[in-house]
Amino acid sequence: MDATTPLLIVDAANVVGSRPDGWWRDRAGATARLRDSLAPVAAAGLPPQLPPPVEVVLVVEGRARDVPGTAEVRVVAAPGSGDDAVVDLVAAAPQRRRLVVTADRELRERVTAQGAEVYGPRWLRDGTTPPGGSR
Repeated sequence: MDATTPLLIVDAANVVGSRPDGWWRDRAGATARLRDSLAPVAAAGLPPQLPPPVEVVLVVEGRARDVPGTAEVRVVAAPGSGDDAVVDLVAAAPQRRRLVVTADRELRERVTAQGAEVYGPRWLRDGTTPPGGSR
């Protein structure tokens, strides 16, 4: 993607863990569902804050590390800390608009120090339509 395309980086563990919906029984499955719910964002964006097109990156770790990417959502398996992988992605694209989705206070501070915008999981959930069409 070029420098004009916004980069949306999603902290998968934090977003998945923000809803007590049984994700702990199947972390990889919950992460795959999150990935699939993000697919429309690449083409449609999340208006009004994030117009399309958008490069969507899902950072995974732990038991969700083997969740594959799709044509619409690039999945980055963190070799160590997911937070460190998010920070590295932000640092690698200083010329782009970077939006990070997390509720992790320390991660928020680390990425805003590098000029990224931060949104919480609720913003992401309210702006995307999960498979099946319900919000």
